Amino acid sequence: MFKFCSLFSGSSGNSLFVETDKTKILIDCGESAKKIVNSLSDIDVNIEDIDAILVTHEHIDHVKSLGTLSKKFNIPVYTNIETLNAMPEQANKIKTDYIHLFDFSKDFSVGDLQIHPFSIPHDAANPCAFNIFKDDKKISVATDIGHITPEIIKNLEKSSFLLLESNYDPNILKCSPYPYHLKERISGPLGHLSNNMAGETISHLIDSGLNNVMLGHLSKENNFPELAYKTVMEEIMERDYPEKAIKLSVATRFNHTPIIDVG
Repeated sequence: MFKFCSLFSGSSGNSLFVETDKTKILIDCGESAKKIVNSLSDIDVNIEDIDAILVTHEHIDHVKSLGTLSKKFNIPVYTNIETLNAMPEQANKIKTDYIHLFDFSKDFSVGDLQIHPFSIPHDAANPCAFNIFKDDKKISVATDIGHITPEIIKNLEKSSFLLLESNYDPNILKCSPYPYHLKERISGPLGHLSNNMAGETISHLIDSGLNNVMLGHLSKENNFPELAYKTVMEEIMERDYPEKAIKLSVATRFNHTPIIDVG
């Protein structure tokens, strides 16, 4: 068993769940502790059974309840030192023995899961994405990406399942009421990934065997689930891949998705 579920996904808060027969982990805790506990309960998971929380970066929509959940339920937290130092309010709540630091030079394990963190371009202290391995299967989680690099592509190749950011539509962003500097940040090289770039990235990865993708971290103001799906699928089909070449879904903002069983 190797399963994935998006509990919350979007600019308002992010938290993901991965489990095997022996291990249960969260990736980020960007909603309130109560909401995350309840969302887990909805899929018949007890928060007290969570073995670890992996942290991608320190922005509030990814760590809102990190310290509270770790402290209350004695959950180990895996992060890098730069991210830890950039979130003192959360770090101060976590018991010292429950802080596990990693860097990008070495993989680590949680239960029967092997974790490979890798760097991504975003305006945070030291942001990362994760490859999560169980036997010969790989789940990849990659959001908050300003632009796609060859290293990111390399890490995402041969994924069994991928949650990939599809944050904004350029035309909607251009016309949004956001101030100019915020529009520049979102669309800049350390901002977020557009629907079009998500589609281009997925198209490239199809050749490596990827056939199951969930679009995540959609902007509330600058995107719509239907538009993200349509744009990504059009990008794929424009490169002569049939629609059936990929199983494509979109993570929901305030509710958990169906559980995906990778194998």
